[in-house]
Amino acid sequence: MAKLKLGPIADDKPVKVTLELPASLHRDLGTYADILAREAGQSPGNPVRLIVPMLERFMATDRGFAKARRSMPPPAQGR
Repeated sequence: MAKLKLGPIADDKPVKVTLELPASLHRDLGTYADILAREAGQSPGNPVRLIVPMLERFMATDRGFAKARRSMPPPAQGR
């Protein structure tokens, strides 16, 4: 079994996003979705749904981003 960085994708309410991807990246997302579904015992889902969890995982594990984020002042509160 492959050791993937993403786990099963939660079945949330989807959000529509318009984005252009290179064909090779879309094929790779499809392949990743197929492998992930097989390992989770699910039917293959829409590979576009992988984009958000992949970005979240990337940002959560990017040490440079975490360090820069900690050094930023907190966002201003709404009035």
